[in-house]
Formats: sequence, C-alpha cells, structure tokens
Amino acid sequence: MQGSIDATSLNRREARVRIFVRHMGACFRCPSLPTLVAIVGVFFAGTCFEGAFAQPRINSDDGPELRTLYANSQDIEEGKRIVESSCTGCHGANGISESPGVPHLAGQRPAYLYLELRAYQAGVRGENAMNNVVRPLSDDALFKAAAYFASLDPPQTNAANGAKAAAPDPVQAGKTAAAGCAGCHGDGGISKTPGMPSLVGLDPKYLVAAMKAYKSGQRKNDMMKSMLASVTDASMNNIALYYALQKPERAQTPAAGDRVAGGTAGAACAGCHGTDGVSGNPATPSLAGQDAAYLGSALQAYKQGTRSDETMKGLAASLDDGAVRNLAAFYASQEPKPPNVRQPLTAEEWAQRCDRCHGVNGNSSDPRLPALAAQRLDYLEKVLQDYRTGARKSPQMAAMSNVLTDQDITNVAAHYARQKARGVVFVVLPSKPGTK
Repeated sequence: MQGSIDATSLNRREARVRIFVRHMGACFRCPSLPTLVAIVGVFFAGTCFEGAFAQPRINSDDGPELRTLYANSQDIEEGKRIVESSCTGCHGANGISESPGVPHLAGQRPAYLYLELRAYQAGVRGENAMNNVVRPLSDDALFKAAAYFASLDPPQTNAANGAKAAAPDPVQAGKTAAAGCAGCHGDGGISKTPGMPSLVGLDPKYLVAAMKAYKSGQRKNDMMKSMLASVTDASMNNIALYYALQKPERAQTPAAGDRVAGGTAGAACAGCHGTDGVSGNPATPSLAGQDAAYLGSALQAYKQGTRSDETMKGLAASLDDGAVRNLAAFYASQEPKPPNVRQPLTAEEWAQRCDRCHGVNGNSSDPRLPALAAQRLDYLEKVLQDYRTGARKSPQMAAMSNVLTDQDITNVAAHYARQKARGVVFVVLPSKPGTK
C-alpha cells in the first residue's frame, strides 16, 4: 500500500481497524495502533488471508455513504438496537433471513445498505413495507443500522438458504429429449423421409408453438399428439433450442415440380416467409430447404381447413395441385439459414460478467455494490426478474438482465446462492493533495 495515514486519520479509524481484526479471525493482541496499521498495510499489499479481499483505494471524500466505513463500536451497538426494534421481524436475528423473498443482510456491504435504505426512504423503490419501516428513521439511524448489519458474520450456504445445483445445459438436454425424433425427422433435424419436415432452420418460438399445437390437438396428427403428450414445456423449449443451433441443410428428399414457376408464384409469400424462404419473424416459419412433400401437404391442409389459419387458407385457396408442387419445389431448393438464436451461456459464464462489479464469486470489493454470495436463492431470482421487467430501476442492471432467459436467471441465482460469503473490511485513505 502506497502512502501513509497520519495521526488524525488513525484516531478516526481506530474502531474500524479493530473490526478488521475481528473479521480476519485474528487471535492476538496488538500492542499499539501503529502496529495494527502496519498489519493492515501488509495485508492490502498482497498478503493473503482467507475471508477478505484487497480493496482499491477509496478516497475519504468520494461520497457521504462512505461515512459507514468510519463506524465505531458505539455506532454499531446503537445500530443493533435500531435493527432489533425495526428489522429482525423480516430479516431475521443476526441479519440471516428465514422469510421467503427477503434478503440476508448480515455481512452486506455497508455503503450499499445505507444507499438502499435512503432509496426506500425517498420512495424511489416504490411503495412497500420497507417504506413504512424506514420513513420515520433519521439519517443517522440509517447509517448506524447499515454499519451494524455490515459488522455481522455473513451467511453460509446450506439447504435452508435455497442453494441447489445448476440446471443441466439446455442444448444438451434438448439433444437428449430429441433423440426420439430422429427416426422421422432425421439426425440433427434434417429430414430424409418424404413427407416429414426438417426441424433445423426454424426459430424456437415457432417450433415450440407448433409442438404445442400438435399436443393440444389444434394441429391434427395423432402420432405427434401421442409423442408430445408427456413432453413438458421446458423440454419443448430445450428441443427447439437444440434444433435451432444445428447447422441447417436442405432436406435430403426429392422435390417434384417446376422450381422456376414456383419462384414466380412465391413472390406473394415473401412478405411473411422472407426472401427465398428465410423468415425474419420468429413466429413465422422459414421454408428454405424444407421437405417438398411436407410443404405440399401443409398447403393442402390450409386449403382444406384442417390447419386453421385464415391468412394461409385464403392464400392457398387459389392454388391448384400443380402450383402447390411448384411452390414446394422452389422452397425445397433454397438454402436454409440459421435463425438468430444465440448459444446460451452457462451460469459460470454469466457469473464472470456479474463478478466484474460484484466481486469474485459474488464477494463485492466495492462498499457501494452488494455482495451476492450465499444470498437467498428466491431473493436473487426476484431481483433479477424485477430488473429485467423494469420494476426495479438501474440502467446498468437493466442492460445486464434484459438478455437473460428465465432459465438463465434461475441458474445465475443458484450459482451465487452456492458461493461462500466472505467478510471484507475497507480502509479509507485520505486523498493525496491535488487528487480525487
């Protein structure tokens, strides 16, 4: 650690340094405060002690919330009284919550707690029970309550905390679930059987909707209805994702009909199904590379009304059998393209992004940003959902969460709920002259 702390600063930080020793689990007496400061200096210079992390320089004038880092033993004792009278009913004794959806606060970063309490008091977090609790409290009371919670031992991961194993990789799960489909739809979803559709090149949204329509009987096919009867919505999502991520190829089946004539007739279809049969709408299927016999039978079904879609029924009504064969041949000859679907990240890959702000394994090294390690699973899931929907406001968190799927949120929350929470103490340094 570069620089030094003058005598005035030492007096102001004495209690905080003692808390540092407590968090470190040190079992020794320090003969003098300068000795303690030297130990702190050695630690932050790089000596490794389990349970704490080095903290970048925090200047004493960075913000009023950093006043929480100066809390002394009297402040913490008064904070305990405030917490016992106002907070333990929901957040539990010693800040370990036993209430569903209510976060643990023990060992949480002090400046973050203070800022959040201020936000509730100002009403910027919406109206809820927290507003009524904190509204009558003074700013000094908020400061002391935050300091008290931060001084407590953090929670540990256990079954009661909701920690659980991450869900299996959805692509691999989809591949496993789709194994029974290969007999008809071909390996990797590329059909080799006339009349059987290829499943590659289709957006998952469309493919899931089609599977649900077969399962419900809206689309008439007894075999498909029977095959899908026991398939859950989650499995359908995984199957559709698996096929969407396979390299698309044209169906390996014959196509009778005049492709050139079909291309002319297909101009009317481009508005929905895209140029050359590659759809830009997730709810509308791509037709490029599809099995010609399947396309022909689908057009006949729309024409006859056994598939219910008024738009398609109207368009198919004017097609004779030759035009149907020509359209099917044209689209079967086109080159399919993969839908705009990303390979999902694992929970660990998402966590690497979250750790940039929230610290390694969710142990924040910024007193203004929350620790996530060993937090309640249900609370983490709710918070991520709220950021994604905008119910909880944060431009940074909205940008991070709006690309998460429900499964991503479940996996990320489970990842952090399983991590070991570690206490960390922050040493505030005076600014150097002329710097901030």
